[in-house]
Amino acid sequence: MSQTFLVSRPDAIGDVVLTLPVAGWLKQHYAGCRVVLIGRSYTAAVAAACPWTDEFLSLDELLALPPAAQVTRLQAYAAAAIIHVFPNKQLARLAKQAGIPVRIGTRNRLFHWLTCNRLVGLSRRHSPLHEAQLNMQLLVPLGCPTPLTLAEVAALVRLRPAVPLRPQWQQLLAARQPGQLNIILHPRSRGSAREWGLPHFGQLARLLHAAGHRVFISGTAAEGNELAEWLRENAAFLAADLTGQLDLPEFIAFIAAADGLVAGSTGPLHLAAALGRHALGLYPPIKPMHPGRWGPLGPHAGYLVFDRPDCQDCRTQPATCTCIKAIAAATVAAQIAHWQPLRAN
Repeated sequence: MSQTFLVSRPDAIGDVVLTLPVAGWLKQHYAGCRVVLIGRSYTAAVAAACPWTDEFLSLDELLALPPAAQVTRLQAYAAAAIIHVFPNKQLARLAKQAGIPVRIGTRNRLFHWLTCNRLVGLSRRHSPLHEAQLNMQLLVPLGCPTPLTLAEVAALVRLRPAVPLRPQWQQLLAARQPGQLNIILHPRSRGSAREWGLPHFGQLARLLHAAGHRVFISGTAAEGNELAEWLRENAAFLAADLTGQLDLPEFIAFIAAADGLVAGSTGPLHLAAALGRHALGLYPPIKPMHPGRWGPLGPHAGYLVFDRPDCQDCRTQPATCTCIKAIAAATVAAQIAHWQPLRAN
């Protein structure tokens, strides 16, 4: 009978993407095992696109059940272990009540001392390791040697579209001419990262259009409303406004069919990298937000960061971050000039 492992990361999309190597390592080292990813409902599409995950369990839906049913739901998996990659007090308590034999968590959470029976010494804030490498340390009780190199971990970051792209979007992307690139710009971060700023993205859109490329703007419907004036001002340089047009499964499919994406340290950036697209991240040098900790991982992933190591100037006023805005649009365009068109996934 195959073993089942529960991997918990009830966090944002980018965080979930950087947790995928945990599932990949389990698949490679426990033959025939099943991996169930536990996360927030809005990240279900990431699990569906990951070849390492067999099932997704929404923590939101789990916690909406009556207390006894919550325990029964976890017990139904007959899991060999649960790995709490992102700590959640309610889930940790449920896992203990469900009698999961191996319950792995970090030592620096008091509730893990009461609910977990395998504790891992892990300090994320001051570690020089990448987030994906840090996640892998939770696998030490299951035999994973650490620290794995970043290249070893990056090789386990994989996504593939779980749904087909609608014909209208396929045709739009297919309209590019030889040598043209379909490039997605994702200006907003929903507060998850320092932002480069709309003036810079506008300059970049102009430069890319002048170079003959096709520019698409992505974001949520709410972000589209916020960007309405900017979108009108830059309409002549854009192939399409995607804001609010695609749900997450189809957005993943659109990214996979495009050539690349430019964004701050956001979920779409990490999705693009994991899908094997060109992914260019724009980062501040401040720790722990710098690319050494949160850089995109993938065969065509890269980043730009202003050369002011661990600048502290904008820690108290994130919106006025001058370091990330010091990255010139021409510098970003020059980086993109080295990209080659990619075959759609």
